[in-house]
Amino acid sequence: MVAIIDYDAGNIKSVQKALAKLGQEAEITSEAEKILAANRIILPGVGAFGDAMQNLRARGLDGVIHRAVDAGIPFLGICLGQQLLFERSDEAPGVEGLGILEGEILRIPAAKGLKIPHMGWNSLHLSHGGRLFRGVEEQSYVYFVHSYYLKARDGDIVKASTEYGVEIHASVEKDNVFACQFHPEKSGGAGLRILGNFLEVE
Repeated sequence: MVAIIDYDAGNIKSVQKALAKLGQEAEITSEAEKILAANRIILPGVGAFGDAMQNLRARGLDGVIHRAVDAGIPFLGICLGQQLLFERSDEAPGVEGLGILEGEILRIPAAKGLKIPHMGWNSLHLSHGGRLFRGVEEQSYVYFVHSYYLKARDGDIVKASTEYGVEIHASVEKDNVFACQFHPEKSGGAGLRILGNFLEVE
């Protein structure tokens, strides 16, 4: 069973629907026992970094996430869920992220001709043999909605990047932890392939 972590963030049911297309049952839950008993865990979400961390901590889910990651359960963060895995965000100065991965979340810099938030389809540059991207073609287009972007400390964990006025670390992988800034559940065939690959990782 796949557990989708419920912490009052937006865009959770669309992930459940995408998994259903792949024939995979998924339960939206905030119960620690169900999350830790799952064989895959997804932390999706759209919203503000500070509010999200407050919600996770209020429910004790920050500790549950650390336990799940330490136990080796494959874990996928999506959009805000990717950002929360890191140490800090410009969106919420002074608020600590989960700190599972090293890096920071920065505001996309203003530039002529670029709209913020970044909303739309961008192509991916794939690198370092990411397991989520098996069978996904270089320069495949995926769907983004965000105003902040990841700058990972260790470039080797970055498996996909895109350009939007600045290089954006669009997907990372380290051991059993995977994350995407884009929305695979809204990214057509390429996105479903990425989710399918996550369901198959050991």
